[in-house]
Amino acid sequence: MAGRKAVTPPRGECRQCWFHAYASREAHAHLAPREDCPACVDHMRNGHPDHLIAH
Repeated sequence: MAGRKAVTPPRGECRQCWFHAYASREAHAHLAPREDCPACVDHMRNGHPDHLIAH
């Protein structure tokens, strides 16, 4: 289970990126070694959707 810090991003931060950074093993457990996370790649290419930004 992700820690409290992983699920409570500060205001203005992307919830998904925050979770993937602070609960990386849990968020990326389904990936093979050296496999890129599709959600992380999407955010790097397209930015962060407004609905994922913490208010």
